Amino acid sequence: MSTVLGQRRDWRMRVASLGDRVLEAVDAFGQFTLLAGQTARAAARPRFPWLETARQMEAIGARSTTIVVITALFTGMVLALQTGIALARFGAKPYVGSVVGLSLARELGPVLTALMVGGRVGAGITAEIGSMQVTEQVDAIRSMGADPVQKLVLPRVLAATLALPLLTMMANVLGVAGGMVLAWAQFRIDPSFYLSTITTTVNLSDVTSGIVKTFAFGWIIAMVGCFSALTTTGGTVGVGRSTTRAVVIASISVLVSDFFLTQLIVLL
Repeated sequence: MSTVLGQRRDWRMRVASLGDRVLEAVDAFGQFTLLAGQTARAAARPRFPWLETARQMEAIGARSTTIVVITALFTGMVLALQTGIALARFGAKPYVGSVVGLSLARELGPVLTALMVGGRVGAGITAEIGSMQVTEQVDAIRSMGADPVQKLVLPRVLAATLALPLLTMMANVLGVAGGMVLAWAQFRIDPSFYLSTITTTVNLSDVTSGIVKTFAFGWIIAMVGCFSALTTTGGTVGVGRSTTRAVVIASISVLVSDFFLTQLIVLL
């Protein structure tokens, strides 16, 4: 009898714990939505932080070029190598460029760029603002009558939203270039023929469908980083936990949103 009662008690505790987690998740989503609304309203207020937005464009966009260049080049090379080996079985090896260009333009370019930039930018935003949060610098901004959302969140969200499409376009070009070098060196495919297969296969709608999604990716990365930072507690240890959580949530959110955005674009 005592064993049965103990099992029932354990199940009740597990159900209660699960319910608490669900309520916490719903509450966090509500707070995130509230922060997103405050950020949108802050953009319409006077004294727009142009200088800070430009500084964040440099920090988020320009300083992410190295990681984007390396990722795009080797992604294009690996994709060309694997595609060439697969197409060789069907005698279609010369058309490697079509697969590389279409894959990069639609999915690999936008998603890989978002994941790489999200890891770097999401962690940086969370660590910077999170440190300000635990040292009460954010409260000091409020006490001076300023809005921390307009001063801290808005410039980073706007910069990430605008920088990611530019980085993605660069990644697409470099990925195609990397695939072209590999196709010539490994399979002796003429670069002019390689490029011609891309121009005949990849159209403007393929490119724009990938670029449009990156605006949402940039917004998600910056908003998740800022939200995690502003909800940081527990000193420096809490900053580390928030940074890890922000990178994980941003990466998962990019992948999930990519599916739904792709479905929406297909329907349109």
